[in-house]
Amino acid sequence: MKLYNSLTRKKQEFVPIEEGKIRMYVCGPTVYNFFHIGNARPFLIFDTFRRYMEYRGYEVNYVQNFTDVDDKIIKRAQEEGQDSLEISEKYIEEYFKDADALGIRRATHHPKVTDTIPDIIAYVEKLIEKGNAYVSGGDVYYDTSTFETYGKLSGQSLDDLEAGARIEVNEQKKHPSDFVLWKAKKPGEPSWPSPWGEGRPGWHIECSVMSTKFLGETIDIHAGGQDLIFPHHENEIAQSEAYSDKPFAHYWMHNGYININNEKMSKSKGNFFTVRDILAQYEAEVLRFFILSAQYRNPINFSEELIMQASNALERLYNAKENLLYAMETGGEAPLTVTEIEILSGLRRHKERFIEAMDDDLNTADGISAIFELVRDINTNLQDAPTRTFAENAYKLLMELAGVLGILGREKGGLDAQVESMIAERQEARRNKNFARSDEIRDELKAMGIVLEDTPQGVKWSKVK
Repeated sequence: MKLYNSLTRKKQEFVPIEEGKIRMYVCGPTVYNFFHIGNARPFLIFDTFRRYMEYRGYEVNYVQNFTDVDDKIIKRAQEEGQDSLEISEKYIEEYFKDADALGIRRATHHPKVTDTIPDIIAYVEKLIEKGNAYVSGGDVYYDTSTFETYGKLSGQSLDDLEAGARIEVNEQKKHPSDFVLWKAKKPGEPSWPSPWGEGRPGWHIECSVMSTKFLGETIDIHAGGQDLIFPHHENEIAQSEAYSDKPFAHYWMHNGYININNEKMSKSKGNFFTVRDILAQYEAEVLRFFILSAQYRNPINFSEELIMQASNALERLYNAKENLLYAMETGGEAPLTVTEIEILSGLRRHKERFIEAMDDDLNTADGISAIFELVRDINTNLQDAPTRTFAENAYKLLMELAGVLGILGREKGGLDAQVESMIAERQEARRNKNFARSDEIRDELKAMGIVLEDTPQGVKWSKVK
């Protein structure tokens, strides 16, 4: 497999530190609100990466943190008159509701900052001892001048960064580019005792500490949105490699942005959508399919038109799934024919194309194309009544590939009992030559988005949008 490494700015063959195992850290949410569609993309993309690597036989130790101490959380708590930890716990619970709906599997570990305070303090103490950090006014800062390769991930030197004013000016810092590791306590804020006085961690230090605690000093892959490259991931590298004198991560993966109707998402523009907002209008699996329909490093545009296209495309895959289930129910018990054996052999080439696409820097867009090509060939060969064994083999292959992407998991539900009842009534009306009632039921089903197909094996139905 080849991955685009943001650190080297090129595709590289993936070689794990330990054969057959992957240590992976993905930056999680700051829990002060429902997560938005921009957050959803890395959560979905790297969940899919994990699924694929497990499909390929790797054991993945997957860590995704919760930032449950932060300025935004404190502000939200003050606005709502609640304790900041109550706010963070509330939105951790809400995160899991939306993540579960999207098919995002739980990480191996979901550490929280508040559970890692002693580890953070010990980590900062070591950076001070090594001369990479200093105390100033009750705060502790990382001294970027002590790390010669600072800027290697973002591709900018310290001089470039300072000239670009992309840094916080603070008289307590030795250098404008230095960043805070520990913040002195302010009135009304949560705090913990430390050698430098009451306070709380800075943002960047938490991920280095949690990654080291659960995965070791050098990991295979660190991932997140491209907005985290600077300053967050840049600062993680500086403090982690100063701490251990080892490479922090061998591969850095960053996904592209999501735009809304070709514009950057912004609350001021009124085009800011949480996943909870979107799930009120669309099925969660449609959003997952939509996000995976583009290669992860490319920008993706969200619009009503495009999400409806994704919904229709996904429904075509569901129709193929239902056709196969129907063929499995109605197919004969005869052994595979010579022709069916040849067809199944040809279908397996689509699996090879799927793997080739996913091995090329997780190209889910081409992976989905391979699944559609598989479905096209399956549909072509379902015209003549297939054997049950043929349908079972084709179904297994389709669901194997769909499962890697986390799609086609929806089962028939309550609507289907109603549909089946109406079909049975229609069949009875036809037997009684009551064609007016038969046509009436067909029209009622059509209004519900259900189309019927009369086949030699019986009546099939499918949903359309």
